[in-house]
Amino acid sequence: MKKLLSVLIASVVMCAAVLTGCGTATSESGSQAGGSADSDFIVGAIYINSQNDTAGYTYAHHHGIVTAMENIGLSTDTNLKIIDNVPEDDEQVRTAIEQLAGQGCDIIFGISFGYINAFAEAAEEYPDIVFCHATGYLSNDTNFNNYFGRIYQARYLAGIAAGYKSLEIGNNDIGYVSAWGTEYAETCSGINAFAMGARAVNPDAVIHVDEISTWGDQELERQAAEVLITTYGCGVIAQHCDSAQPQVVAEEQGVYGCGYNSDMSVEAPNAHLTAPVWNWDVFYQLAIETAMNESSASEFFTNIGGNYYGGLTEGMVDIAPLTDNNAPEAAEAIALARDLMVSGEWDVFSGTALSFSGEAGSVTCDLVPQALVDNEGNEIVAAGGASVDDGVIQGSMNYYVEGVVAES
Repeated sequence: MKKLLSVLIASVVMCAAVLTGCGTATSESGSQAGGSADSDFIVGAIYINSQNDTAGYTYAHHHGIVTAMENIGLSTDTNLKIIDNVPEDDEQVRTAIEQLAGQGCDIIFGISFGYINAFAEAAEEYPDIVFCHATGYLSNDTNFNNYFGRIYQARYLAGIAAGYKSLEIGNNDIGYVSAWGTEYAETCSGINAFAMGARAVNPDAVIHVDEISTWGDQELERQAAEVLITTYGCGVIAQHCDSAQPQVVAEEQGVYGCGYNSDMSVEAPNAHLTAPVWNWDVFYQLAIETAMNESSASEFFTNIGGNYYGGLTEGMVDIAPLTDNNAPEAAEAIALARDLMVSGEWDVFSGTALSFSGEAGSVTCDLVPQALVDNEGNEIVAAGGASVDDGVIQGSMNYYVEGVVAES
């Protein structure tokens, strides 16, 4: 399917990439192809961290791709090409794309926001390859889409767990290590949803946000968690960053935490409550099967239904199993909130708030008309009003809600 000229160019670039140490193009051992899967179909992926990570952001994506390919019957030994440790630099991302194109990839996934421009350009240069970009906003109407999910729904559920724990330990201060703050709607909406979940249980909860202004810096993630505990006295540490370091610090300091991307109870067995997690295989399987079943890459955007934004209903997002570190009421309250979101009866950023009461075994949830306001008192949604648009949640939310304090 690939243009001969492009492949030749890609081969030259691939050699240069190897010499300069751009990344690796090997994948971990996986299942062998089986069933009726197309053994000639090649999946490519570009990761910001290592494919060998055991927790966190890249781990979750890699696990999702491997799971999807196993479900389909594609071999991850021969049908998966990976270039990992690729920073958000247009030139290096373009080099990685050229390398994967030269290896005959039929579909290429890029998992980091900063890959967006390189992917948009490559989709035009390689019309016979399908390109899918995570967390972004650019796409075309042929061979390029973006994919993300309603992770804010899972963050609200994790916030409930944190809120109940804050009540149990008698500490209203909850810390939140975030790669970014209001600069990105992704991080901003997640912080807000978490805070709203915590305050639905504990109206006096204060969410202290320490923004480190970068992705993937484990040392800064650790330092931010330490500051939130030692300076602001936080008894629960949540996070929107790539590694498990904030949870490791919570474990070391004898407090509690909510991780992100993967179940981090192994890294913090005595601290971890739960974590908003991604079931990336839901999208990856859909994307790979869609690309495999079409006669031309130009049909992909239409056949997959455009840009993807699945939530709890689709099984795209959820939370990790609650550990025994949770307060006894948490599981019931979370189940009630989840049911409301899955059914479509309620969503987070609306003019209706959830209010929980009752002891373990008899927790109840009331839907209360209540204006959604930011932390400066500005009304965002009137009491009883519909949820803010998806475009705001994904692309333009730039305010914190009540109870959120930016500490850096």
